[in-house]
Amino acid sequence: MRESHGEPGESHKERVDRELAELLQGLRVAVTGVQVLFAFLLTLPFQAGFPRVDTLGRWLFFVSLMAAAFASVCFITPAAQHRLFFRTGLKEKMLHRANELGVAGAVFLLIAMTSAVALVTETVINNWPAALFAGAVAVSGAWFWILQPLVDLYRNRGRTSSE
Repeated sequence: MRESHGEPGESHKERVDRELAELLQGLRVAVTGVQVLFAFLLTLPFQAGFPRVDTLGRWLFFVSLMAAAFASVCFITPAAQHRLFFRTGLKEKMLHRANELGVAGAVFLLIAMTSAVALVTETVINNWPAALFAGAVAVSGAWFWILQPLVDLYRNRGRTSSE
């Protein structure tokens, strides 16, 4: 892993503090989205029409529910660990772990969104449109959230950045 350089005149501690604050702010955005989806999924089985959902729909529901739960765990963990690591000198370790958890949370959120879209589309329209629309969500999320940044990292390896 390449060491980032930070802002001009910024100490190592100041850089770690700033990067952690930026990461936690980004996770706040993601956790709001996953919490809304998770809340929807938690109430779904108690709706009057849920018994009409077929076996495929129930599996899509279960996959979405579990992925949303795991995404929630990944996105909330850095805040919980921040409290536990308070004044322990482990902030940089927590920063790296939080970054990894953010990526894992994004993958779980993408799985949850994809399967939720498939569930709703399969229930409302039919199987093949469900696969089509869920695939569109999966491909666009994978591209914008993971693949495009990895391509940029690959293309810019070896270059230094002010960020």
